[in-house]
Amino acid sequence: MDSLQTIKQRFGIIGNNVVLNRALEKAVQVAPTDISVLVIGESGVGKEFIPKIIHNQSARKHNNYIAVNCGAIPEGTIDSELFGHEKGAFTGATQTRKGYFEVADGGTIFLDEVGELPLSTQVRLLRILESGEFMKVGSSDIQKTNVRVVAATNVKLKDSVEKGKFREDLYYRLNTVQIDIPALRDRKEDINLLFRKFASDFANKYRMPHIELSPEAQNYIANYPWPGNVRQLRNFSEQVSVIEKDRVITLEKIMELLPNNSTMLTVTSKKEGSSSDFMERELLFKVLLDMKKDLNDLRALTLDLIKNKDVDDFNGNTQELIQRVYQEQSDDSNDFIPSQYNVVPSNPKTQTYQPPQYDYSNDVYDVSPIEEPESLSLQDNEKEMIKLALEKHKGKRKMAADELGISERTLYRKIKQYHL
Repeated sequence: MDSLQTIKQRFGIIGNNVVLNRALEKAVQVAPTDISVLVIGESGVGKEFIPKIIHNQSARKHNNYIAVNCGAIPEGTIDSELFGHEKGAFTGATQTRKGYFEVADGGTIFLDEVGELPLSTQVRLLRILESGEFMKVGSSDIQKTNVRVVAATNVKLKDSVEKGKFREDLYYRLNTVQIDIPALRDRKEDINLLFRKFASDFANKYRMPHIELSPEAQNYIANYPWPGNVRQLRNFSEQVSVIEKDRVITLEKIMELLPNNSTMLTVTSKKEGSSSDFMERELLFKVLLDMKKDLNDLRALTLDLIKNKDVDDFNGNTQELIQRVYQEQSDDSNDFIPSQYNVVPSNPKTQTYQPPQYDYSNDVYDVSPIEEPESLSLQDNEKEMIKLALEKHKGKRKMAADELGISERTLYRKIKQYHL
């Protein structure tokens, strides 16, 4: 029997998640038997690999393996597809046809989305599982088949049983062994591995340089909910590989291309209560961090303008303004405060700072009073300072950004935000 690593290489499975490894080990363990297996997992997680592994590691590997998507076959023809039909059994049946269970005799049949089967078909399937017997549509002759059945579903079959949409006896017959495949959001350590593998494959396929993600972008996709799971990640990596000209993808570009997390919360909350609560907290935390960064940028800009005497009009005491700017600052935001202001925490527990001490004895200019500003909005003042900086440097963004003490990318984002 092959090792777990060998199986991963053979079937192209990427990842070292504990739950994923446990699912693969269980598949290998049950492969030599004829036990029916039910694979549980969300759409796009890669459930189709489990029946392939089971078939490949079993004594049936030299016989037929057939995969059937039960949800893609119309209800009126699914019995004919699975069990076959006799000539003249219905309109259009011009000749006798073998069904999948007859063709797969001695091998394995994979019933994907088994929860979509009609109740009449479920009765036929139960008979095959219990006795190996079936009848073609339009025939009264009993036929025998020896087939290993592996089923998969992305819905909770227990709920379908309670609603009368799925037979309880068939559920327990299929669910002799249950294998759970984790969602991609529960395999955070595997997400960047999968992305690099997909990006490498598409670079070779389309004959273009490999793309790479910045550290911030890697962290973002690792914490993204991925409602479409591995299928969505693969499609996203192909999109980025083909469309983007820059081979190093930044966080800003990733956030433009991926749907906003907030839109994903509504979809996911219908399936998982606790998971959606966690993602909502994560989203709020990210928004707060962004707000904190913007406030820190504004504080740094204000202080820099005061220090460089670029504020010609100011009503009040400079020390009082600096105190207001840095009131209740946290320890980690103290990095950009010039040392001459000597801002120190008065109480580490509350992270509140004493008013900055500054020696004004050497100042050679007077701050003349002006009229009270029309607006005290940080946003309005920030917009005005950006306009002044752009006018001063005749529209040169790099020089204006240096003057404002922010990055050129941040300045560009602000220009778009304020329609400057």
